Amino acid sequence: VEVASQRLKVRLAGYPRKHNEGRVELFHQGEWGTVCDDDFSISNAHVLCRQLGFVEATGWTHSAKYGKGLGRIWLDNVQCGGGEKSIALCKSRGWGNSDCTHDEDAGVVCKDERIPGFVDSNVIDAHVSENKVEEVRLRPVAATKRKLPVTEGVVEVKHRDGWAQVCDLGWSIKNTRVVCGMLGFPHERRRQKNFFYVHSVACSGTEVHLAACPLEFSRPNSTGACPGGAPAAVSCVPGPLFTPGGLKKKLKTSSGVRLKGGARLGEGRVEVLRGGEWGTVCDDRWNLQAASVVCRELGFGSAKEALTGARMGQGMGPIYLSEVRCLGTERSIWNCPFRNVSSEDCQHLEDAAVRCNVPYMGLENTIRITGGRTRYEGRLEVLSTDPNGTQTWGLICGETWTTMEAMVACRQLGLGYANQGLKETWYWDSSNVTDMVLSGVRCSGTEMSLSQCQHHPTVSCQKAAAKFAAGVICSETASDLVLNASLVQQTVYIEDRPLHMLYCAAEEDCLSKSAAKANWPYGHRRLLRFSSQIHNIGRADFKPKAGRHSWVWHACHGHYHSMDIFTHYDLLNANGTKVAEGHKASFCLEDTDCHEGVSKRYECANFGDQGITVGCWDLYRHDIDCQWIDITDVKPGNYIMQIVINPNQEVAESDFTNNAMKCNCKYDGHRVWFHNCHIGDAFSEEAERRFEKYPGQLNNRISS
Repeated sequence: VEVASQRLKVRLAGYPRKHNEGRVELFHQGEWGTVCDDDFSISNAHVLCRQLGFVEATGWTHSAKYGKGLGRIWLDNVQCGGGEKSIALCKSRGWGNSDCTHDEDAGVVCKDERIPGFVDSNVIDAHVSENKVEEVRLRPVAATKRKLPVTEGVVEVKHRDGWAQVCDLGWSIKNTRVVCGMLGFPHERRRQKNFFYVHSVACSGTEVHLAACPLEFSRPNSTGACPGGAPAAVSCVPGPLFTPGGLKKKLKTSSGVRLKGGARLGEGRVEVLRGGEWGTVCDDRWNLQAASVVCRELGFGSAKEALTGARMGQGMGPIYLSEVRCLGTERSIWNCPFRNVSSEDCQHLEDAAVRCNVPYMGLENTIRITGGRTRYEGRLEVLSTDPNGTQTWGLICGETWTTMEAMVACRQLGLGYANQGLKETWYWDSSNVTDMVLSGVRCSGTEMSLSQCQHHPTVSCQKAAAKFAAGVICSETASDLVLNASLVQQTVYIEDRPLHMLYCAAEEDCLSKSAAKANWPYGHRRLLRFSSQIHNIGRADFKPKAGRHSWVWHACHGHYHSMDIFTHYDLLNANGTKVAEGHKASFCLEDTDCHEGVSKRYECANFGDQGITVGCWDLYRHDIDCQWIDITDVKPGNYIMQIVINPNQEVAESDFTNNAMKCNCKYDGHRVWFHNCHIGDAFSEEAERRFEKYPGQLNNRISS
């Protein structure tokens, strides 16, 4: 019973509703049906919410609050204890045995928090009947040397334990579009025609899976299942990343849409560009058709999943679109009908995300990890080919290995984000692979495989012993720190602070070098002061890498610092040269405040744990020591003020492109103005160029 029950598909439906609430629908015997509200309880709701991947239920509804369902009423008088793995294991009248009408359809409200590591059963299942094809592949026609990705060939479908071909009678370009989309390709080509299981297929072209198209199946033992026909074959057009040399290119965002915060290629929070500034999409009515338009626009195939509830982390800044309703044929998400968002409608807790179908490139076959305690960690080994064409496994020199390189390795392994990059791995010495085959590896962090990163043409490694080989610890989740740019802009001011109040600050190197020559304790320093609010919008807590045994006690300020350098504060001129030395600030990390429903976990007092919880922020008020730039020696002029969090990438994050914040700064010798404060990746490339070119412009907004 349990095996069958674990396969039971559950979904939330109805309208109006948020992504974590709705009418309960169960998929049984090939069709969707509802649950009657008789005897329904919060225990039933807990079981259902956990099946859907939420941690628990906060409530349940009766009398078809989310609208009346259609079809069967599958269960009635359901009575769960609350600990069952599936609603199918709870007591009830039995499947299909009910005396209810759809006026009594039950609903649930789940707590908007996901079970860590919960893997959704593929969302397309909600649109697919169970008697249909599971998987599709292309069998290459030409016997030439196989290059990946395979873009054309005979269509084969997986059914039960084998693969079968499809009859091409009546095969249309719309069918080809669906197959190409499933295989990770955005477009299709028309192709000349050159024991079938599937007899005929009639897609509309907007489906995300061949199984969602009307199919006609051959009868067992029938002959002539495809009279006068041949196996259906398709030809797909790969996106720019998957053309020869394409993986060396960066993914262009000129289309006005991008994905952020995902660990793997083709997944992430959806962000769209309007007026030179990036913003997010609200998840109300977010579905596979809209997600597929985004995926194809970015050069991937159709969508595998349309994710709701900020499953790829929360964005910052504007939310532009809501209730996006695409047919699936549109060239851009901007061509779909949508509603503009007002602040009451949506919050970043509802940011929409996608997982796209991407072509199979086989990148994970050229890398492996060994010796770790779990499958997520170990010493890295890569497959290298010598001049004779012989392939052998070898190690990577750990000397230049950092979090950035580890991010790429974990992505290539399919193991999510990098938690840590390790320069030595003597404690994982379990393999007989001992030779270094790669050194000087330098990645930007966006590459799909280590082969796309820079490296030495010939191996050069000072510490060539195997114990100094590179390793990784990967993780399915990661933190993501972002500054609140508007708060910096709102709180900036100048203070002339007497030197006798700055002894602690001098001890912590928060003043420029000329302060050492000052006539202490007489005179003052001119300080540019502002508040910093640092949010963790990722999916894991931000915690210092160093254990508490190595934290440094600062007697002057009376607390421990858990990171040597947590932020850089700098004042730059138009060509990027520092005009104020700024300083490298180290703070105590804690949860100052959190979003509703999130509890604080970290505080500095009493040698407490340090970190920033997901959904919380750490506030450094303008009036605390070192929350400034010393501008005593700066002449009046137009500048760029820059803050960078976690500048050395000491702690892993899902996205480092949003760690910098910049403002235009105008200083007349007496007063200061900040404007256009924004996170490093918030503007379009054009708007960012204009920002840096005219640092003194007092415009409130940059439009492109």
